[in-house]
Amino acid sequence: MTGHYFYALALPNEVKQYLKKLSEQTNDPFPFKKWVHQEDYHITLAFLGHAAEEKLSESVQLVKEKLNDIPSFKLELSNIGIFGSPRAPRILWAGVNHSETLHSLRANVYDSCVQAGFQLETRPFKPHITLARKWNGEDSFSYDDFQKYTEKNLDEFDFIANEVVLYHTHPENTPKYEKVETFQLE
Repeated sequence: MTGHYFYALALPNEVKQYLKKLSEQTNDPFPFKKWVHQEDYHITLAFLGHAAEEKLSESVQLVKEKLNDIPSFKLELSNIGIFGSPRAPRILWAGVNHSETLHSLRANVYDSCVQAGFQLETRPFKPHITLARKWNGEDSFSYDDFQKYTEKNLDEFDFIANEVVLYHTHPENTPKYEKVETFQLE
């Protein structure tokens, strides 16, 4: 099978709809080249890349065991930010409030994948939901204007996080992520 695999925290439909509306409003004053399809919004927990069937199956078993005692928990959309150059950002994202439960959930998924033999990136975990890629404006991106804009347009929005998913990427499709396994939190 081609494509990559990754574990992610799935988002409820009302969050996806809210973020889609926010993206549509943001696209005019802040144009990016590629906007993420609303069905593809998620918070990545562990990116596996290409995966052999045995390693994938082992990771699924280990993740299932590790998620057994983790309850569902509340998260809140807290900010919108960028990764990359402040003048031409690579990524536009929505962030969530700090959550110990989210961090321990991520640690459990990450450790399970390492135990199954995956080499994962070691950057610190910065939970975010990618909304768009590659700045596409005529002028440089203005972070100050962007901050003012998002302060006016981002409402407090909280939700219950209760599902971890193993996704398979199909880059040629829209939406591009297919659910392979689903793990419900209690």
